[in-house]
Amino acid sequence: MIDDLYNDRILDLAGNIPRIGRLDAPDGSARAHSKLCGSTVTVDLKLTDGVVSDFAHEVRACALGQASSSVMARHIVGATPAELREVREAMQNMLKAGGPSPEGRFEELRYLEPVREHKARHASTMLTFDAVVEALEKAEAKIGVAA
Repeated sequence: MIDDLYNDRILDLAGNIPRIGRLDAPDGSARAHSKLCGSTVTVDLKLTDGVVSDFAHEVRACALGQASSSVMARHIVGATPAELREVREAMQNMLKAGGPSPEGRFEELRYLEPVREHKARHASTMLTFDAVVEALEKAEAKIGVAA
């Protein structure tokens, strides 16, 4: 069961996280922290013409938090705020209610389906999604976009 949780693809994603660092002048930034495991993800993003135009993050998390952050970083540029809110909801549904994994640009998140059976790992897996949605809210407030 633990082998399913830490499968080769999750370990590959966790070991190859793009867009590490911070942006100089982000439109929105947010930090999400799991009290349960101590994992933390900090994200910065820029919005241009209704889509994410730049993204960077600092990831201090377990392999599951790293893997979800890696998928986010690979596919966030070009995504709309609505799409990012939908992927967060889809991940929550997948983990907590047994729903299907996200589709489209974020379909790689299917590799995290085994996390569903490990409730103690849900929080670290969701950190990147929670931080991105909070950063979007800050960015939209800054540039005057209605959520």
